[in-house]
Amino acid sequence: MSKQKIDVTGETCPVPLVEARKALKKASPGDVIEITGNHPASKKEIPMAVEALGLELVDVKEKNGIWTIKIRK
Repeated sequence: MSKQKIDVTGETCPVPLVEARKALKKASPGDVIEITGNHPASKKEIPMAVEALGLELVDVKEKNGIWTIKIRK
């Protein structure tokens, strides 16, 4: 099981979601992908996409306008 970090800070839609999907495609089952960014819409879109794909949303945190979303494949 591996952990992958993706930083999309400063990027706007659809880049954070596209990067998250790319990482999830490459990941093995059980891997955790951690995505960090600051685009407010992506903070909502990524968890919705995770649910739609049937993956596990591990955690969503936000501090000083920067969010971190953890997803387990």
